[in-house]
Amino acid sequence: MGLKDSLQQILTRLGGQVPAGSGSAPVSTPEAPAGAIPELDPHQLDALETKLGYRFRERSLLTNALLHRSHIHVTGQDREQSNERLEFLGDAVLGLVVNEQLFHRFPDRSEGDLTKMKSLLVCGARLSEVATNFDLGIHIRMSRSEAATGGRQRSSILADTTEAIIGAVYLDGGLSSAKAVIQRVVLSGSDKVLARRSLRNYKSRLQELIQSRYKSPPRYKVLDVNGPDHDRNFRVAVTFNGEVMGEGGGRNKKAAEQHAARAALERLEKDPDFLDGHEH
Repeated sequence: MGLKDSLQQILTRLGGQVPAGSGSAPVSTPEAPAGAIPELDPHQLDALETKLGYRFRERSLLTNALLHRSHIHVTGQDREQSNERLEFLGDAVLGLVVNEQLFHRFPDRSEGDLTKMKSLLVCGARLSEVATNFDLGIHIRMSRSEAATGGRQRSSILADTTEAIIGAVYLDGGLSSAKAVIQRVVLSGSDKVLARRSLRNYKSRLQELIQSRYKSPPRYKVLDVNGPDHDRNFRVAVTFNGEVMGEGGGRNKKAAEQHAARAALERLEKDPDFLDGHEH
């Protein structure tokens, strides 16, 4: 099955639209209740499109990409009207485009190396940084309470909205348009990103992720220390509100904590709602 067919299958299951130029008839989507969500200022949308380097044919896709679920909640609409479906699609398109570029650019690298490099380029910290670079936060529609508690600067919201915009560009202009935006906005300066150690620090990434959503930071606990003095092995667990998120081992406490944080991040990638079920 070709790439285009695979993406079209995803859209069909979602009940969404088929991207421009795909050669297939669009699938109709239900319209939002009339007047429920006021239109954004056209000048704001003009400015955002200029920053993206892309002009939407169907601007409703862009406005949908900017609708955070908190805004939907206060207006009494279904959660499916928020940007989360576009975020889901944008995540897939972003991963595909980055994977393809890394595959061709680094022909001698192993699958494991390419996976690590992709993680650095599409992780929440990187996408949040990308969003901050073009002031995305000021364009996001969210509830007053979300905005008042720092929502426009929250890393997770910025990263999710960036993915939603990529999904919107894909639906509006097809894969070539999405590639161009990703190249311009996300992959610009990728050499510097891959060389930066800060994004490889799993403890920092985990703490940023958790504290962007909750006030409580993750905690680290030494579970076991064994071996002779010259060859110690530490076992550490990282917890959130008393729940173990991941464990790791290493020749010293610092290395064990990094491995535990990495295990926690991998768990959150597979189960993004894990933290919500353990917030006190």
